[in-house]
Amino acid sequence: MNSFDMIIIGSGPGGYVAAIRASQLGMKTAVVERAEIGGICLNWGCIPTKALLKSAQVLDYCRHAAEYGIVTGDVTADFSAVVARSRGVADAMSKGVQYLFKKHNIEVISGFGKVAGAGTVLVTSDDGIITEYKASHVILATGARSKVIPGVVQDGRKVIGYREALTLPSLPASMIVIGSGAIGSEFAYFYRTMGAEVTLVEYMPHILPLEDEEVSRQIERAFKKMKMKIMVSSSVVNVDTTGEKCIVTIRTAKGEEKAEADIVLSAVGVSPNIEGLGLEEAGISLDKGKIVVDEYYRTNIDGVYAIGDIIPGPALAHVASAEAIVCVEKIAGHNPEPLNYSAIPACTYVSPEVASCGLTEEAAVASGREVKTGKFQFVASGKASAAGARDGFVKLVFDASDNRLLGAQMTGMNVTEMIASVSVALKKGATAFDIIHSVHPHPTMSEAVMEAAAAAMGEAIHA
Repeated sequence: MNSFDMIIIGSGPGGYVAAIRASQLGMKTAVVERAEIGGICLNWGCIPTKALLKSAQVLDYCRHAAEYGIVTGDVTADFSAVVARSRGVADAMSKGVQYLFKKHNIEVISGFGKVAGAGTVLVTSDDGIITEYKASHVILATGARSKVIPGVVQDGRKVIGYREALTLPSLPASMIVIGSGAIGSEFAYFYRTMGAEVTLVEYMPHILPLEDEEVSRQIERAFKKMKMKIMVSSSVVNVDTTGEKCIVTIRTAKGEEKAEADIVLSAVGVSPNIEGLGLEEAGISLDKGKIVVDEYYRTNIDGVYAIGDIIPGPALAHVASAEAIVCVEKIAGHNPEPLNYSAIPACTYVSPEVASCGLTEEAAVASGREVKTGKFQFVASGKASAAGARDGFVKLVFDASDNRLLGAQMTGMNVTEMIASVSVALKKGATAFDIIHSVHPHPTMSEAVMEAAAAAMGEAIHA
């Protein structure tokens, strides 16, 4: 009863995908989960966040309805209803994964799992009972949590992480967001659109620091247009929560200054959940706080694997899912192609949206390549003009020696839906001419990809 072909610890986008694929390939499979099925992404991350952002987008549409010839009265947001909708979406998705587990005969073991040597997993239930399970293969997919930084102690009330930001009981009048990566920028956009006064604090010289600088500048202009305060090259030294409001000490290039807000949201990244997994006792190798694996996600211990946020690489849900499939198919004796991390798309769901994959122009030049770049502004796009979404652009980077695509950076309406096709082109080694001569439908936002490629080759028609 307690013996399986595969046990996966964690049911997030890495864990549940691994479980379903393993079952499809004929393995008797179990998943160990101490919280909600679907993990952080589905319950407390990607999905409910996007539900909140959709509400913000609808609110913004309503506020600008007159620009489309639509007459409305005063439009307000019911914040508690917005949050309730988000939770409903997350709950429905979690139930969907539970249904898939039943469909594929995957056993769910409730509790905290740890490795106790090759082939053995110990699960501690909520009431403290420890049960031993056996499996030929064990995959660790325990994800990550909000990172804690010195001077910023998260109390869950005044100083919060992303989880609490999803379920605040009421809209705060003011908020300071620490960190302007995807998580920080998305929450800053959401709360500012809802009506809170928002200050966004970023340690690096520009917001969204992992993105192309031109993209970052575009989003910074959009945020400032919303009357969001942006503080770059700045860091939070301390948060005093003893009074009614949070008093935040911020170090800037000009010295320290004080700011106050009802809520401080710490969004400086995530920390891998590796504590208590029995890694040290089992002899599993770690490097810089993450589990060391090979290209098929095998650890140094036979039969133990790791995927997702607990290994080196982008901490993204779709990466964990892709790693899960490669890992399981290799275990099953297939010959999957190792994941190409240079073609991983990244998305930020602010307005305008941000999407990218591959090398930025700066990174390509730094690698010693000569490059050609092409950029097409959405202001010249018929679809963007018709949609009232002319902010943003598509930028493509090519190797000058053979015109092969090296990277893409986009900001604008629906670019998070457009980036997948560019990721395929990048993975397949497409050239600028492959893109130019692939007919793109008109009028669409995606035409900008073709136009950017044409611009790089000096063949732009509409730019």
